Amino acid sequence: MSKLALYRKYRPSIFDEIIGQETVARVLKEAARQNRFAHAYLFAGPRGTGKTTAARLIAKIANCGSIHDGEPCNDCSSCRSVDDGINLDVIEIDAASNRGIDEIRNLRENVRVAPAAGKFRIFIIDEAHMLTKEAFNALLKTLEEPPSNVIFILATTEIEKIPATIRSRAQQFYFRRVSLKQIVDKLQKIIKAEEIKIDSETLDLIASSAEGSFRDAESLLDQLYSFKGKDILLADVEQTLGKIGFDRLSEFAGHLLRGNLNAVLETLSAINDGGYNLPQFTKDLIQYLRRAAVLKFNPQMEPLFERELSRDHLAMVTSHAKLFSKDHLKQLKNLIAAYGQMRYSQFPIIPLEIAIIESLKK
Repeated sequence: MSKLALYRKYRPSIFDEIIGQETVARVLKEAARQNRFAHAYLFAGPRGTGKTTAARLIAKIANCGSIHDGEPCNDCSSCRSVDDGINLDVIEIDAASNRGIDEIRNLRENVRVAPAAGKFRIFIIDEAHMLTKEAFNALLKTLEEPPSNVIFILATTEIEKIPATIRSRAQQFYFRRVSLKQIVDKLQKIIKAEEIKIDSETLDLIASSAEGSFRDAESLLDQLYSFKGKDILLADVEQTLGKIGFDRLSEFAGHLLRGNLNAVLETLSAINDGGYNLPQFTKDLIQYLRRAAVLKFNPQMEPLFERELSRDHLAMVTSHAKLFSKDHLKQLKNLIAAYGQMRYSQFPIIPLEIAIIESLKK
């Protein structure tokens, strides 16, 4: 029997467990408590923030045999079958691979079928923005006059691509990007439950690489757990991602801001020889210097970065903000230009070295 992926094993089983989307969870929970689900929902927001999880919770509650305070019981046959992905009344469609009008026509035919066991049939359409114009038009007809025993849930990372006619016929909820601390907190619960040994710096790198996605962070932890076992080191994460840790990034930024060309070039050569992803390193460096620049010219922006950085990492950026000057803005512009060239170059180190040398060599 295959091992259950960590992101599935630790997926929220009730609305109160959804992290970072408290407003959305509270509204949906109240709708469940009053048995007043809408016929159509549109969940929008970055990947890995809980859209599909919330959709499956609605699917559970809609046919749950023992709802308590707006939450599913997670024990009845209907709830368990949703968890196992075998509930005949819950139909999940990946619009990225089923985007044409024929698939939507089949869905419209399927809508007419009575529920197999529960009161409702729930259709979850993931990546809904991938549907074609013709498919949206066909779906619109169903949304205009939906059967009373059907609930549609559309999930998307690009709400601007969903036609206004579709949006206007669904209750819309936006799932915001979660903070670094929220991701770290959840990862800490997982490593405690799984008895994984990992230090805070390594955990921060896993969380930051996920860029606001719980699922990405949990999948990376699962990958490391699978081939490194219960002792995961910073070097393991760096090797897997091709990405250096925050401490080494901060040290490099310090050399750059102090104008220490020799140290910068030597460190850059070592990073390249180590097989790290140079475009990714440059992207991280640009983000680091951007934060330093913002804090230099507007220190009141510090609370903004508390969502993105740990306390220790924010302290490093704040200390480098004191070194930042208007002259360093040219450095930042050169790095941005170099990054654009590196992504398509067979020798990505060359644009980066040239940008740095031009910036520091007077």
